[in-house]
Amino acid sequence: MRKKRVLLLSEGFGSGHTQAAYALAVGLRSLDPHIQTRVFELGNFLNPVIGPLIVSAYRKTVTKQPKLLGTLYRRQYKKSLNRFTQLALHRLFYKHTAQVIAQLKPDLIVCTHPVPNAVVARLKRLGLNVPLYTLITDYDAHGTWTSSEVTKYLVSTADVKKKLTDRGIPASRIQVTGIPVHPNFWQTHDRSELQAQFDLKALPTVLIMGGGWGIMYSDDLLSYMTRYRDSVQLIYCVGNNDKARERMLADPNFQHRNIKVLGFTKEINKLMDLSDLLITKPGGMTCTEGLSKGIPMLFYEPIPGQEEVNCEYFVASGFGEMLESTETIDKWFTIIQEPYTSVQHRMDLMNKRNQQYNPMECSRAVLQLMQ
Repeated sequence: MRKKRVLLLSEGFGSGHTQAAYALAVGLRSLDPHIQTRVFELGNFLNPVIGPLIVSAYRKTVTKQPKLLGTLYRRQYKKSLNRFTQLALHRLFYKHTAQVIAQLKPDLIVCTHPVPNAVVARLKRLGLNVPLYTLITDYDAHGTWTSSEVTKYLVSTADVKKKLTDRGIPASRIQVTGIPVHPNFWQTHDRSELQAQFDLKALPTVLIMGGGWGIMYSDDLLSYMTRYRDSVQLIYCVGNNDKARERMLADPNFQHRNIKVLGFTKEINKLMDLSDLLITKPGGMTCTEGLSKGIPMLFYEPIPGQEEVNCEYFVASGFGEMLESTETIDKWFTIIQEPYTSVQHRMDLMNKRNQQYNPMECSRAVLQLMQ
């Protein structure tokens, strides 16, 4: 019997969209080994020269002009991509999408980014007969995710479902599944073994992340954290931001036995297990990974738009708070040095997580919908 095929389409505007696609793919195969999955960052795959240039321009805008992104996000908040924009995207960047789909013959297409979602929606209007599932990878529902051709929306929370129903999308086409995380984040590792692996001491540990692009917080607060370096271990993950890593390594404030400055790593799941506090930008994927580990989170400099809404959700849910000043650092760096308080807080977060989130729910939902 022919194996079921699932095609997952994303884009490289931040790493979270593609991570969600891979997480869902791995989850599906773990539930049913007979399912075949393929993941593509569609623009980069079809246009390996132009695609990365567009992503690079977006990255510079995020870094240099975040307020502009926020203005555009709010201005277009209730609007889906119009048909002219979809046609332009198709002709300029995605004209071979139909050929890719015809060659792979998927039984189902899942999009984890609005742009490929719009492109596939256009193909469905032109006659493509493949179910389209839209996995919204944030804790908000921007209008660019929506299209009448979407078969099913897979969303993070009931609040996101309500935002979609308020726009007239039938509740029957929306399922609350949570954002999938890679199975690596479902596992719990032995802390002492991880400390040996990463050459760390048995000390309270803080993980500071800048996302895949390594967009870090203000230098003043990064340096302020180093005041605790004799009693707290600090792990800075700067992703692919090599310039930031070189600058930090050359700074005497970061040259200490209890401070590590890492570049891109695939072992964030392990680093979260051995850490007592996560300081991060509130990307939907990173927040969900932190949620899956039950680690308390401090959020800094959300990109105006979806990251602000992500931040609001996790703060309101009790999984973290905004990093607004040195007082916030003092408060949490003190908490993690009190073993009983720190352990009790994490146990509370784990219990809350178990009530609100199941990492397999999204994969199970897609599997059931395919039957």
